Amino acid sequence: MTRGIVVLLALCLVSAAAYFTASKWAIRHQTLTFFDTVRNRPVAVDIAVRRDKELQAEAGLTELPVAILNHGNTVRFTEYSFLANLFAARGYMAVSIQHDLDSDAPLVTKVGELYVGRLPVYERGTANIDFAVKQLAKLQPNADYDHLTMVGHSNGGDISMYYARLHPDRIRKVVTLDNLRVPFMIDGKFRILSFRSHDPVFKPDPGVVPDQAVCDKAGITVVNTGFQHTDMSDRGPDDVKESISTALDKFLDSDAVRPVPVRTRDSSPGVMAQAR
Repeated sequence: MTRGIVVLLALCLVSAAAYFTASKWAIRHQTLTFFDTVRNRPVAVDIAVRRDKELQAEAGLTELPVAILNHGNTVRFTEYSFLANLFAARGYMAVSIQHDLDSDAPLVTKVGELYVGRLPVYERGTANIDFAVKQLAKLQPNADYDHLTMVGHSNGGDISMYYARLHPDRIRKVVTLDNLRVPFMIDGKFRILSFRSHDPVFKPDPGVVPDQAVCDKAGITVVNTGFQHTDMSDRGPDDVKESISTALDKFLDSDAVRPVPVRTRDSSPGVMAQAR
C-alpha cells in the first residue's frame, strides 16, 4: 500500500513537471488579417511566439527578436510551421506573411528583364513586410523591428534578399531556401544561410549564388543538399524538414565559424557547411 502511494506521488510529480515545462515552452499561433487602405489590400499574418517570452515582453522585461517568414510561389504562408516553431522556440516572434492573393496575376518569367520580370512581385512583398511590421508594432511594441531576421523559400527567399538589399541596416540575418533570382548581398553586413536544392528543374540564375571564396569572405553559408526545391516547406518529407531545422538551429546558435553537419536524402553522412 505504501509503495503504491509512493509510485502515485512520483507519477504526480512527473506529470506536474511535464505540465510546467510544456507551459513554459508552449508556442502560441495567431492568424490576423490587416487591411492596407492605401493599396486596398488585405495582408494576413501568422504569428508564432513562445508564451513565456511573450509575457516577459508584455511586462517590459525583454524585447522579442523578430523573424519574418516569406512563402514560396503557390505555397501558403501557414505552410512553414516547422520554421516558425523553431524560431519561436528560440524566443523569436516569428511572423509569416501572405504575399499573394487569388486576385494577383500569376508569377511571370520575362527573360531579359530585371530579376526575370519579377521586380513588381518583390516590391509588393517589401510593401507587405513594411505594412505588417507597422501594424504589429501597435500590438506588440516590445519587439525589435529594427533588426529583422529575414527567412524565405523560393520566391519568398528572393523577397527576403531583395528586402535586405533595400534595408541592410534593418537586417540581422537572412536565411533562404533555394531562392533563384535575387543575388546575395556580399558586403558582409549580416550573416546569410542558404539551402540549395539538387533539382533538375529549379536552377538559380547566373550570379545569384557567389563562389566559395566570396562566401567565405562575406560570411555566407551555402548548404548544398540533395533535396528537391518543392520539398522545403511543410509539404516536404520529415527528414528534409528535420535536416534543415538542425542546420538552421546550429547556424542561429553560432557566431563563429564551425562545421555544421547536414543530412541529405541522398547520403547518410550528409554534407559539411561552414556556418558563420
